[in-house]
Amino acid sequence: MKVFANKIGTTHIYDEKNNHKIVTVLQLRKTTVEKLKTNDSDGYCALVFVESDPKIKSKKPVQGQFKNVVNPRYITEERVSEEKIQEAKISDELRVDGFNIGDKITVVSKTKGKGFQGTIKRHSFNTGPKTHGSHNYRQPGSIGATYPERTLKGKKMAGHMGNVVHTQKNKMVVRVEQELNRIWINGHISGANKSRLLITK
Repeated sequence: MKVFANKIGTTHIYDEKNNHKIVTVLQLRKTTVEKLKTNDSDGYCALVFVESDPKIKSKKPVQGQFKNVVNPRYITEERVSEEKIQEAKISDELRVDGFNIGDKITVVSKTKGKGFQGTIKRHSFNTGPKTHGSHNYRQPGSIGATYPERTLKGKKMAGHMGNVVHTQKNKMVVRVEQELNRIWINGHISGANKSRLLITK
């Protein structure tokens, strides 16, 4: 099962044994099953999940593919067995009913963008000496030997930091709010508040 959600924020709670835990609250968005792929038509069995965004108008080819959804914006699919294809129905909405306390989930999110950063912030390099007239406080230092006469690929240097897709596995569900359609996840989740996430159970 895959469902889209928004990150509300990070807080802390105390469990039944009075252990302190850092948790992240996720607001599930309206995600529905809009297409069933079968071996006969597509060569494999899969469920196609669609989440609409009323604020952003989707492109016409996407609108034509999912005519029953208003502004389909985010689309993903999950390969399943033939038995689950027969059980599934079009327009089935995925809610927090499918999650239980203790479930392990995978969260795919986009990290915060940090812009162009140096090696100290981007790769945790050590700084140089501040005293005795040193001018090598935040410089990267040597970037290679004399022989290759070029910079080798993969060298840790300054550059664009953040704004990349990050996958976090085995995150545990610690609380389920049925009325608000929210789940609480143990630990931190990458990404800014109000950012969109993809949850896979």
